[in-house]
Amino acid sequence: MKAVILAGGLGTRLSEETTVRPKPMVEIGGRPILWHIMKIYSAYG
Repeated sequence: MKAVILAGGLGTRLSEETTVRPKPMVEIGGRPILWHIMKIYSAYG
């Protein structure tokens, strides 16, 4: 399976975190947002 993960945008609602790191790397529950997205995709093969 191939996927395109759209992670664009200014991240204004996450501005406190996105000044230090890119939005996909902001941590939620101790893991980056990108990790959570990839986990969901891996469930579908």
